[in-house]
Amino acid sequence: MSDSNSPFDSGVDSKLQRRDMLRSAVALAAGGIALTSRRSVEAQSADADGKWFPGFKAEDVKTSDGAVIHTVRSGNGPPVLLLHGAPQSHVSWHAVARDLARDHTVVAADLRGYGDSSKIEGGGDHLAYSKRTMANDQVEVMRHFGFERFTVFGHDRGARVTHRMALDHPERVERAAVLDIVPTHYLYSHVTKEFAESAYHWFFYSRPAPFPEEVIAKSLESFVGRGAGELGPEYLRTFRIPGTLHAMCEDYRAGASIDLTHDEADIQKKIACPLLVLWGQQGSVNGRYDALAIWGERGAHVTGKLMPGGHSFQESHPQETIAELRAFLRA
Repeated sequence: MSDSNSPFDSGVDSKLQRRDMLRSAVALAAGGIALTSRRSVEAQSADADGKWFPGFKAEDVKTSDGAVIHTVRSGNGPPVLLLHGAPQSHVSWHAVARDLARDHTVVAADLRGYGDSSKIEGGGDHLAYSKRTMANDQVEVMRHFGFERFTVFGHDRGARVTHRMALDHPERVERAAVLDIVPTHYLYSHVTKEFAESAYHWFFYSRPAPFPEEVIAKSLESFVGRGAGELGPEYLRTFRIPGTLHAMCEDYRAGASIDLTHDEADIQKKIACPLLVLWGQQGSVNGRYDALAIWGERGAHVTGKLMPGGHSFQESHPQETIAELRAFLRA
């Protein structure tokens, strides 16, 4: 979706929750999005998890810097972490997660700011939404569940978090897969007319707040629901939570600033673990980039292939996606 054309449990400090909700409401007041009560958010979150992840256990994990990451978990066996894109949430992985949980311990998580995870202030340097910070969140989540080493599969923005996690935490990441992206640094250092036309939103979302938030808020249903199918109402629900829209823009602002600084410092560093690269036939990568060659410069052990479907093929073609991910896990 976003890279193409196209909450809280009783263990969390209530004062922190109220503070985050207030900050989120202030951040999006100009966008005209009504404040949703915490009780309503909790109930709707539980309903969504019950619908899309039957048999999974939902848990909110508080990280060392105060973020609260919403997760669902099920299964036994080797641990696998699933990270989503934008404007999506962990439910993007529902079909894949249910299958992998037959013989793996699967954790599907909302990135900070997205879904039912908490909304954190980005700060002047947007560091709170850097992929380094977002990757640290997820490492802490997996450690909370007792996993010091695990596999991570990421799509879209979650794939960019996966990339940074593999660089910053090579001792944690056993293997990784990135779905329908090429590295952020490569995209910004190879801007073409075609990229500008197909990914205009990268430049729009990264403009200073609150301009992008105000514009998107006025057509939120069209923005979130486009191409999302049966998952559209759930994505719309989470984007109506105060702070989500602002967080997404902060994610992109970080991508155009602090993330590039981190990437430039590590430009010679390669991902050490096995890396699977998958991209959709009608997605944002195919026909524009030689994905395997580009990722081959960033990883030591890279394999991959073209997949049926568009940018979010884990949603539209889950069985084909499951087959490739399972083959990669067995390799």
